Amino acid sequence: MSDFKGRVLILAGSDSGGGAGIQADIKAVTMLGGFAATAITAVTVQNTLGVHGVHPLPIELIRAQAEAVLDDIGADALKTGMLGSVEVVETVAALIDQAEAPAVVDPVMVAKGGAALLPDQAVAAVKALMIPRAALLTPNAPEAEALTGLTVADLDGQRRAGEALLELGARAVLMKGGHVPGERLIDVLMTPDGETLFEGERVETRHTHGTGCTLASACAAGLAKGLPLPIAVAEAWAYVAEAIRRAPGLGGGHGPLDHAWPVRR
Repeated sequence: MSDFKGRVLILAGSDSGGGAGIQADIKAVTMLGGFAATAITAVTVQNTLGVHGVHPLPIELIRAQAEAVLDDIGADALKTGMLGSVEVVETVAALIDQAEAPAVVDPVMVAKGGAALLPDQAVAAVKALMIPRAALLTPNAPEAEALTGLTVADLDGQRRAGEALLELGARAVLMKGGHVPGERLIDVLMTPDGETLFEGERVETRHTHGTGCTLASACAAGLAKGLPLPIAVAEAWAYVAEAIRRAPGLGGGHGPLDHAWPVRR
């Protein structure tokens, strides 16, 4: 039996453009020293200009992919992304219980270009089933507003929403500040024991496609390797910040990050 630690099972949708979704997840986990396995929930027709089609996979196929991985390779952490329906949320919640590993839950609701990726009725399922199973929940401001009903327009709003999400059962919440106005970008890691701020210069760029997927997967890689939560988040945060700064400028819309920057420097 291998003593390798860093196995991450990713349950999310595929992005044909390679900037977000499963493709971004695999790149991030790999670059941070983990081993990425996947259970694909949907195939999207997507590029930097937007989402042009979403094709959900059958529930039994999603479950079979995950169980094949768990029964053989196993997982030290899970990461969830685009789920797409109540039935998929229910299935993934059961798989998290089955895996008995910490789950990083990225409550993906809207694509960078504005396309809805989670119907309204599934938001309630995420609140009821995914948030209480999250070792780390990674919402941006619009997602936090949808999940809590609170306005997130400043740092105080991030904190209030984070506290509400902790009360809903998440063991930790990384309240992302990319959508919050301000000269500097501030993400807040909140746990019942306190908070940690991650603050940096805001990079003015349109090349931010897949930022949320990448950050959540990078956090999952750290947890899978056994890092303490604040260290895992700090490592992930630094990785993503540099990936944004080094974005290759691909496409005519919201372009991808440079996931492979550590091997290019």
